[in-house]
Amino acid sequence: MDDQITVRLPTPLGRTLRRTSRRLGRRPSHVVRMALEAFLQEGPSADGKRAERVEHLIGSLSSGIPDLAERHREYVLASLKRAR
Repeated sequence: MDDQITVRLPTPLGRTLRRTSRRLGRRPSHVVRMALEAFLQEGPSADGKRAERVEHLIGSLSSGIPDLAERHREYVLASLKRAR
């Protein structure tokens, strides 16, 4: 290993790290490297536009209401009136 860093963890996160490392039979440093690699391989999620971060969800649900996009305000107001 060439690089070394020191990281301070909140107590609950440190406990979770130790518990996970015991469960996996790995050292905590190895679990941190695994988590860091997984996080960095996912790409820039915070830098992208909000729509780009959820584009995989677009069209994944069906409301059964064919004109929901055009008349969403009417549907929301009607729903709020029914909830009273």
